[in-house]
Amino acid sequence: MAFLKRKKESFNGGGLVLFDVVQPAMQAEKVLKKADYKVRLVAPPPELRKGCDLAVEINLVEQPGIERLLRQNGVDYVEVRPLKVGTSEILEIVRVVDFGDWVMVKAANMKLTFEKESGKIVNTSGGGCPDIPVMHAELLDKRVSEAPRPGDLGYTLCSLMLDRALEESLSLWEGGERP
Repeated sequence: MAFLKRKKESFNGGGLVLFDVVQPAMQAEKVLKKADYKVRLVAPPPELRKGCDLAVEINLVEQPGIERLLRQNGVDYVEVRPLKVGTSEILEIVRVVDFGDWVMVKAANMKLTFEKESGKIVNTSGGGCPDIPVMHAELLDKRVSEAPRPGDLGYTLCSLMLDRALEESLSLWEGGERP
C-alpha cells in the first residue's frame, strides 16, 4: 500500500476568538461549524493567549455574525483579535508521523498510533487528564473506522485532542492518502 504525503487545506481566517478556558473554545467550534462558518481550532501565538491554549480561527469579515452567534449560545469568550503582521505563527494542532508499518497522529499532547495494513489502533498516549485510561481502553485494538469517538467519551482537552487524532487517522485511512 502506497503512503503519500497528504495536502492540508489552507485556511487563513485573519482573526482569533480567544478564551480563558478550554470548554468554551470547544463549544464555540461546535456552534460555529453547525452554523456553517468555516473555522479552525488552533493554538494561538503565546503573546495572544488569554489563559487557554486553544483559540478559534475565524474569517475576520464574519466577526459580527460570529460574535452574535456565540452570545446567543452562551459561549464565553474573552475577545476577537485580528492576526497582525509581526505576530507569531498559529501552531498546527495535528501532525502525522510515518513509522513504516504504523502511523502516529499527534494532536497537541495526545497521540494515536494505528497499523497501516489493518487500520487497527495499537496505542494511544499523552496528556494528563483523568479520562485517558477509559479512552485508551475503548480505542485499543479497534479499527480506526470502528472506534468510538473520544469526544463522545470525555469532556477534557485530552478527549478533544484524541478525537482530533482519530478524525485525522480516519481521514487518512478512508481517503487512501497516507503520510
